[in-house]
Amino acid sequence: MALNVKKIGSKTNKFHQLLQAQVRNEFTASQQYIAVAVWYDNADLPRLASHFYKQSLEERNHAMMIVQYLMDNGLPVSIPGVDDVRTEFAAAREPVVLALQQEKDVTEQIVVLAKTARDEGDYIGEQFLQWFLKEQVEEVASMSTLLTVIDRADGNLFHVENFLVRESVGDAGDSGAPRAAGGAI
Repeated sequence: MALNVKKIGSKTNKFHQLLQAQVRNEFTASQQYIAVAVWYDNADLPRLASHFYKQSLEERNHAMMIVQYLMDNGLPVSIPGVDDVRTEFAAAREPVVLALQQEKDVTEQIVVLAKTARDEGDYIGEQFLQWFLKEQVEEVASMSTLLTVIDRADGNLFHVENFLVRESVGDAGDSGAPRAAGGAI
């Protein structure tokens, strides 16, 4: 029995190819955040661990939002493997430095996607990316703040743990987010 798959406008272009690559980037970011969370969990820092477990789910959801967009537009979708992630750190500051750089890299990837959609006249794709651009501003700011708090704690990570409990960093949901394939978790 053949599976009947809808093909709305199955012509792919550079923007669609970059979107497919972004699925991999988002899943890799999710896996990196799991590695960071496990490192903090193993160091008995439950709030830092929890923060990064949540970040991992958020990145997974971003990948699935892109998957849903591709499916909704009748475009080919494949779920790729992920790149290797870093699992060893010498100090508690290092994972947050890595996370901040990762968020800056993802921001640049999303900007390239938005520029490409615009250059190709894909106004629907460009509009889809507006939420991601806004999200990246928040993500970079959140990681920058967390790094500042770690630096100010001057080695006392309980201050960082207390900050995360008190401030609930990254817990604000967004009802304007695109739908994730299979539902957001």
